[in-house]
Amino acid sequence: MLRLTWVQPEDLLGHELRQARQDGREPAAIAARWRSAGGADAPDRAGASEGRASRYLRQLAEDLLDELADLPSRLNEPTDLEAIKALCPEWPSTQRRGRCGPSCDCGCAGADRAVPRAPDGAHSAPHPRAYHAAWLGRAVGCLLGKPVEKLPLHAIRELARATGNWPLNHYFTARGVPAGLLSAHPWNRRSAPTSLAENIDGMPEDDDLNYPLLNLLLLRRRTRDFTTSDVAALWLDELPAGRTFTAERVAYRNLLTGIEPPHTARHRNPFREWIGALIRADAHGWTNPGDPAAAAEQAHRDATLTHTANGVYAAMFTAAVIATAATGGHDVHACLRTGRTVIPPHSRLARAVDHAIRLAGEHDDFDTVVDALHATHSPTHHWVHAIPNTALIAAALTHADGDFTGSVCRAVSGGWDTDSNGATAGSVAGLLAGDPDALPDRWTTPLKNRLATSVAGFDGTGFDTLAHLTHLEATRS
Repeated sequence: MLRLTWVQPEDLLGHELRQARQDGREPAAIAARWRSAGGADAPDRAGASEGRASRYLRQLAEDLLDELADLPSRLNEPTDLEAIKALCPEWPSTQRRGRCGPSCDCGCAGADRAVPRAPDGAHSAPHPRAYHAAWLGRAVGCLLGKPVEKLPLHAIRELARATGNWPLNHYFTARGVPAGLLSAHPWNRRSAPTSLAENIDGMPEDDDLNYPLLNLLLLRRRTRDFTTSDVAALWLDELPAGRTFTAERVAYRNLLTGIEPPHTARHRNPFREWIGALIRADAHGWTNPGDPAAAAEQAHRDATLTHTANGVYAAMFTAAVIATAATGGHDVHACLRTGRTVIPPHSRLARAVDHAIRLAGEHDDFDTVVDALHATHSPTHHWVHAIPNTALIAAALTHADGDFTGSVCRAVSGGWDTDSNGATAGSVAGLLAGDPDALPDRWTTPLKNRLATSVAGFDGTGFDTLAHLTHLEATRS
């Protein structure tokens, strides 16, 4: 029996009930109708329930999804860009692109060209080697988190401790782990053959790398003036449907049924505040160095294909952090502060990020920070939701003070969406390191400067080549 994950109405309904309780709607009456009809909660970790629902229950789920969508929310968390900006009193000024002056030192000899202008006066993109470090960092963090994706926090800790790798400092390994522990907490079945230390042979395919590749392709074809519809068209051309998950899979399905953006993000899509838009944000920050406002706006156009409200804010936050890091003149704390300026200050995400950064500043032991974050968010949020995961990324970067190994290890050791969190933390920390040689060999050597992907034209590409292509987009006139 084929059970396609993340799209079955009877599974979506349980997720939408939880989403409604989080975003200020009152779903109790609808939840009671669902339970009285025999409907179950959403699967805790898998994308589909094990059994097939009756035709009646499936139809009821579709009807109730539509009823839930019509419920009013008491929260003021808009998705429209102008409404978001109106709520952000410290929204960064957009840096104008224009003619370099006669005293310019960027190497353009004062020629007419579009250049990103950083707040501190610098206006050139970072050296390609900085992008090389950022791509490597994203891959390392993702690879570190892949074997333990979906595992509960205590299992991650036990598996690492069993091999003397706690606090986390190396890739996970099965060597030396007791058989009983592996039986109780098996590695992610899809990832273990390619991402345990003894198995790594280049960077295996992962959606956390596919999406930056797609956005690089988007920028090459459509420039930074792309629209949300351009993102949709690119996906239909270049992204296999089976390589999408959660909000992206629902939006993809909606496109195929004739629904257009931004309604693709809203129609029967209970994952619209999950982490998917955040993992697509790096390229928007990389290609707008020193211009966090432009990076956030670019991320918004991408994110609204699949996400709303806090799911969009998470992407905008990440893009703004990375755009600030790309100047090479700010520490991680300044980058995070800039990222906060593009999030509505009274939103749930803003409160979660502020809380996480405060915890990271108050406690020397990062496990204490993680335990507090889990106590706050795990009872109410799915492990792929953007709010707890963005908070964890911010806490990891803060606590590690931007150090590369410290950042990726803290992000992964905190659980939840381990590979995505490691990837984003690695991208930021790698960019701040500024050079691939600044990243420890034990992390980068196993990658063999080779990336696997189903994105056409990129399979087997080296990270140095990706850095060069990213630099071209960042400096394109």
